[in-house]
Amino acid sequence: MKKDPKQLNDTRPVDALQKEVERLRMENAYLKKLNALVQNKGKSPNKTKRK
Repeated sequence: MKKDPKQLNDTRPVDALQKEVERLRMENAYLKKLNALVQNKGKSPNKTKRK
């Protein structure tokens, strides 16, 4: 009998899943901050062109 692919992830230890969730949360926060910086850079009135 084959296992459902969704059930295969349930065999991972809870610690590993918690670490992955924390890593993904940190990555998400980083990407949000990066996106905000990129958006603000485009709106900056002190734009200077580099040669």
